[in-house]
Amino acid sequence: MFSIYGKSGREFRGSLEELQKIGPVSAISRGRSAAPQGKPAAGRTRPAFSVYPDAPDRDLAHRSALAAYVQTASPEINRHPLSRVSDLMSPEVVTISDQFNVEQAWAVLAQRQLGQAPVVDARGMLVGLLSRADLMRSERLPGPDTHVLVWKAWLAQGVVDVMTTPLPAVAPDTDIRRVASVMLDTGLPGLPVVDEQGQVHGFISRSDILRAVIADPPLDLWT
Repeated sequence: MFSIYGKSGREFRGSLEELQKIGPVSAISRGRSAAPQGKPAAGRTRPAFSVYPDAPDRDLAHRSALAAYVQTASPEINRHPLSRVSDLMSPEVVTISDQFNVEQAWAVLAQRQLGQAPVVDARGMLVGLLSRADLMRSERLPGPDTHVLVWKAWLAQGVVDVMTTPLPAVAPDTDIRRVASVMLDTGLPGLPVVDEQGQVHGFISRSDILRAVIADPPLDLWT
């Protein structure tokens, strides 16, 4: 299930097919690149080592021990399908108040090393998405020789004037493939995960999906 939220609240709720019928998201701007969101994928990375044919005999025991470790560190994995947003989303999401100005919002993104964050109102309701890529667009930034007062005015403008809105959001039980389809259609780096009331409870990004594809236990989208 998908929704669209803007400054006035929820503007749409329905299936992917219904979302596609209403046309592209009317956004001020959309970030094309983003820092990774979410927690690291579960599982252990397989240790890597090189085998040298010309190594002396005294190294055989060492290499045999490494080979034995690889086998014990990578046990048989019981594959199980992960197909819902709730399986992959990052539940510890950082939000930005719609009362912030650009300087305050930039400080939050920089401090938390985030590429983007949902923007919420005083009730915690989703109203938009702000990304570093949006703020760094050349046509939006003052020029290098611009007077300092112009820069101060740019930093003082409200987040609501530069954020992406209206913005698609997704329910926790939505199929991952449908979420990926919306990301491709809109060019957004990720989607906020909201409950029935529009409260933000997580964020699912392209990085979350890619990590799950290569993780142990593996993501299985085709079962």
